Amino acid sequence: MKILMVLTSHDRLGNTGKPTGFWLEEFASPWYAFKDAGADITLASPAGGQPPIDPSSDVADAQTPATERFKQDSDAQHALATTVKLADVRADDFDALFYPGGHGPLWDLAEDPTSIRLIEAFQSQGKVVGAVCHAPGVLRHVRTPEGTALVAGRRVTGFTNSEEQAVGLTDIVPFLVEDMLQANGAEFSRGDDWASHVITDDRLVTGQNPASSQATAESVLALLR
Repeated sequence: MKILMVLTSHDRLGNTGKPTGFWLEEFASPWYAFKDAGADITLASPAGGQPPIDPSSDVADAQTPATERFKQDSDAQHALATTVKLADVRADDFDALFYPGGHGPLWDLAEDPTSIRLIEAFQSQGKVVGAVCHAPGVLRHVRTPEGTALVAGRRVTGFTNSEEQAVGLTDIVPFLVEDMLQANGAEFSRGDDWASHVITDDRLVTGQNPASSQATAESVLALLR
């Protein structure tokens, strides 16, 4: 079981001057879910090397058992610091593709032609694609072989407009995940703000927010099994 996890390389929160990146919990929980299930994991990012961690995800009240485990795990830290370049990976070499969220992906991965082609290749090969929180934003420009939006007519979830409003970034992000998915024809499903909510539609798995990261990874594993 080979899983490719793709992380953002973007570290600036729009024009605010503030840092951003990926959300630590949304990496750590899936990483350990996959590792504990015996998966062979490859980490990639557009720039390669160490992806930026959103500092807001590394404060005391954002910690979870998975993030605490990561902080004691030198092997996981080394893997994260040495991600391969996204351009150097191929869908043929993996069984599943997973995107952790954080605000960073809205700027780089959502617009990255290499990422878009990679998702299209996984889907055309009937392989599993998972994304959590802001990471469903990477589906923005992904198309089917027929040229329609990948999410059109499919049930998906992601970070909601009300959650974005709650963190005060509605006017900062390049687009709202919920609005984008609906504009592309998706049937957007949401749970309560900040509660775990995961949707599986065929081989596409999406999770709503950080609390959904573990369940999203488990849903990916269920499809692989």
